[in-house]
Order: sequence, then C-alpha cells, then structure tokens
Amino acid sequence: MQKKLNDLEKISIKDGFWNNHEYANSILKKIKKNKNQIQEILKLDESFIEIKEYLQMIVSNEDLDYCYSQIKSFSEILNDLEIKKTLSHKDDSLSAILSIHPGAGGVESQDWAEMLYRMYKRWSESSNMKLKLLNYLPGEEAGIKDVSIEIEGPYAYGLLKAETGVHRLVRISPFDSNAKRHTSFASVSVVPILDDEIEVKINDSDLKIDTYKASGAGGQHVNKTESAVRITHNPTGIIVQCQNQRSQLKNKNAALKMLKSKIYIMKKDKIEAQSSANYNQKNAISWGSQIRSYVFHPYNMVKDHRTNLETSNISDIMDGKINQFIKAYLLESYSNEK
Repeated sequence: MQKKLNDLEKISIKDGFWNNHEYANSILKKIKKNKNQIQEILKLDESFIEIKEYLQMIVSNEDLDYCYSQIKSFSEILNDLEIKKTLSHKDDSLSAILSIHPGAGGVESQDWAEMLYRMYKRWSESSNMKLKLLNYLPGEEAGIKDVSIEIEGPYAYGLLKAETGVHRLVRISPFDSNAKRHTSFASVSVVPILDDEIEVKINDSDLKIDTYKASGAGGQHVNKTESAVRITHNPTGIIVQCQNQRSQLKNKNAALKMLKSKIYIMKKDKIEAQSSANYNQKNAISWGSQIRSYVFHPYNMVKDHRTNLETSNISDIMDGKINQFIKAYLLESYSNEK
C-alpha cells in the first residue's frame, strides 16, 4: 500500500500534471484515500500495543474502568475495519443518493416513508455524513410521497447499499379510527454519486425535461416559479425529479446527477448479472418482497430477512442505529462473493 502511495505521489509532481484537471483530481483523490487507509492501519497497530498494556493492568486490578473503555474503543476500531474490508468495489468509497418511495398502504405508507427518512437522517448525522435535500414531496394528509437526499462522506454508498430494497412496517395505524393493525411498505434505493473516473454518456435527444412549480417546503420563491425539474430518460424509463434548489438550473443539474447514477447502477446490475430476486426487489413495493420488517404491534421486533438478524430494540433502530444490520449484510455478501 505504501508503494502504491509513493507511485501516485511521484505522478503528482511530474511536469504538466495539472494539464488535465480531471486526471489530476482523480490522482489526488487516490492519494488521499491511500493515506487514510495507511493511517487507519498505523492507528490499529498503536492501539494493539496499548491493549497489551491494558490487559496487564486488568490482571493487576489497576484502573479497570479506564482499561475496559480503551478495550471497547479498540473493539470499535476493529469492527469498523472489518466492515471496510468488505467494501472493495470501486463504487463503495463514493458518496450516495438515497431515495424513499411509499408503496401499498396510502397515507399509512407515506407516513412510514417519512419515518424511514428520519431514520436515515439520524444515521447520517451520527456517522458524520453531510446531508443535502434534493427532492421532497409531502403527502396531502401526512408523510411524504417522494424524497431524495444526497449523503456525502467516505463509503456512504458502500454502507448504504445494504439498505436498498423494500421495508415493511406493521403497527396500529394512527390514521385508523378503529385502531386496527396495518401493514405498510416503502422502497429505499441507493446509488453512488459518480466521480470523474466514471463516465456516463446521455444523449439530449433521449431526455424529456418538464418544469413545474415546487410544492411543500422551500419558501415563496420556490413555490411561485417553475423551478422544479422532472427528467424522463426515454430509453430506460427512469424518471428523476428535483425541486429543493432555488433555481431551475440547479434543480436540473441535481436531477441529471441522479439520472446518471441510476443509469450507471442499472447497467452495472445487468453486467454483473445479479440475481433476479435481488434486482426485482427494487421495483415491487409490496408483500413478500421486503428485505426488512419493522413490527410495532403486537410485539417489538426488527428483522432483516436476508441475514435473519433481529432485535427487539426498535426505538434505537428508528433513531438511526442500524449499523448492526448493515454490517451483517455486508459480511454475508462478502462471504458469498469469495
């Protein structure tokens, strides 16, 4: 790894390095990535040496609370590296765009989509990721009809790709006057934000671009002008929309970014010949297609149907503490690929 870093740094000091800015930026990103990986390994080595000393202190009954806290910190570092070792694909280190769409269930499913939106916001904040709202379409009565957020941070896509699929909710609906139990669905899709190294060509003639007045939050300017943009890619049928930027041009650029990412993932899925069950689950937002179930009644349980991992601490999960599910999925997927 050090040799690779040295080679990249030699390239960066050559004459004419900045003649091609895209190429130069890609090299600098690789240098930064390699430096971060080396720092993580050095930090692990230092922590391992310290752990030996803490274990000796525990044997001698010296400052047990401090020793246990340091061992816990070391365990968290190992856990983080264990997850990152599964993120070996070139897209995994990229930032991500996460979209949520309610499915069968009417107002109840729209409320469920908003609950998921809050969950991922909390996860992003606790993971030191930066959030940018791209599109937010509120429901008439409650919840949301559509939401897309840009999540910027290292390995955002690699981690959140574990969340792609249909999420199922079972609870006593607050929108049912008879207090009956309802089952609702919402789909989550995650695509990487492409960097300069990945090129997706789109012909202008393949696009249908519509503008309209935004709805919901965004201020008077947003709602009075046709700043919202919807783009349809005719060859694939992919539709993207953005309305949360103040100008039509910014919304258009954000929508094109989403479109390129979705086309890239669609082509990648086909090339890699993923299983039809995994591929189709992105489209069928209904019973039997869920990747995870969240049960609020008659008991509390969250269960991932891909790994069979489950927990009764549903309040923590809805507060964004979903790393246990992400880790289990990534480790199982990594094991299956080997």
